[in-house]
Amino acid sequence: MKTDWNSNQYLQYEDLRTRPAHELLSRVGLDNPKSIMDLGCGPGNSTELLTRRFQNSVVTGLDSSPNMLAEARERLPGADFIEGDIISWAPDTKVDLIFANASLQWVRNHGKLISDLVDKLVPSGVLAVQMPDNLDEPTHRLMRQVAEEGPWSKKLAEASIQREKIGSFADYYNYLSGQCDRIDIWSTSYAHILDSAEAIVEWVSSTGLRPYLSPLDEEEKSDFLKAYLRELKKAYPPMRDGKVILEFPRLFVVAQKKIC
Repeated sequence: MKTDWNSNQYLQYEDLRTRPAHELLSRVGLDNPKSIMDLGCGPGNSTELLTRRFQNSVVTGLDSSPNMLAEARERLPGADFIEGDIISWAPDTKVDLIFANASLQWVRNHGKLISDLVDKLVPSGVLAVQMPDNLDEPTHRLMRQVAEEGPWSKKLAEASIQREKIGSFADYYNYLSGQCDRIDIWSTSYAHILDSAEAIVEWVSSTGLRPYLSPLDEEEKSDFLKAYLRELKKAYPPMRDGKVILEFPRLFVVAQKKIC
């Protein structure tokens, strides 16, 4: 049974999680878009950024998680939020800005989706995308390792394929160049200073660990997390003050649709 997202757990590190959305939005060159869609809006932290900057725009948030949407609606009672799937989203009319912060990496074959999303923009509309590019970081390599080596290996055989691997700069340029004439692509690696390896577990439990924990019963979850934490402590040794550095690379794309 698929489990819902946990908005409270996700928001433990709200400032750090929202920073990439700030930086993505700062590169959107629109002045007064009429309509904005926040795809995969989560608990509304990215939607709030959009409503603050574009106060005269109609901003809508879409997410598949009832828990996340409940948090978003409480946070922004005047905004519109709808429950739905990114892949099947079909607006009645084309929009000026599609903002997708840390959501498209969960979509299989998101390269095709990116091209489809441009079709849903008005001429000169903007697609702004940010995706974690951390599948090769110790956090995620060790998830796969613990999953493969433990007694739960059969249960977790498909856990690692729920995230789409991020492509190269050239891949995203090629996805967009036929439809867009202004394409900005860059990557940033954040150094998040966390209190301990246990804090890293808390960070990833609301995101990357979900596919690994959802199929397990409570005892298996406990054993999995203990094994995972042991490996994390080796990979993220404490600094002189006891804190650890979680390196977190992310890919950003901002593209403006051609006028014709």
